[in-house]
Amino acid sequence: MYIRTAEADDLDMISAVEAECFPPAEAATRAEFEERLKYYKDCFWLMFDGDRLIAFLDGFVTDEPDLTDEMYARADMHNENGRWQMIFGVNTLPEYRGRGYAGELINRAISDARAAGRSGVVLTCKRGLLEYYARFGFVSEGPSEKSRHGGAEWYQMRLAFPLRTGEKDKRDGV
Repeated sequence: MYIRTAEADDLDMISAVEAECFPPAEAATRAEFEERLKYYKDCFWLMFDGDRLIAFLDGFVTDEPDLTDEMYARADMHNENGRWQMIFGVNTLPEYRGRGYAGELINRAISDARAAGRSGVVLTCKRGLLEYYARFGFVSEGPSEKSRHGGAEWYQMRLAFPLRTGEKDKRDGV
């Protein structure tokens, strides 16, 4: 298994995995992924078993502190220098679930966001996944007031990075 960021020619594989992992009302379309890859392909973490895409995580960077439905549809809202790494989806093909692959992708996204000097990582999830994401340090902020994506109830979770001793907060210009 190996992880890399996306390239434009990964579009078909990404779309196929998404379609297998999410119900149609919640799944991003091929056209949405095409747009996302134009703006933030480095915010896609792809996991391969040989040459087969088996899992991926995607989301963009913004100064907005909360994940909104508009963000899913508007890839142009990505701000490479933003404070918050958003996670829009964590996808693992059914036959590869339960092996820790999603966790590896989450840890990689967290590590990369921390290394980039972000304030933290934000995601939304359904109630049944609150404990799962808490294992990575995410804290529930309760039901999202800004996302009803796919008509579902989502809970916003945040992993805020503390500053290290003696570190200046470049995120806020301090």
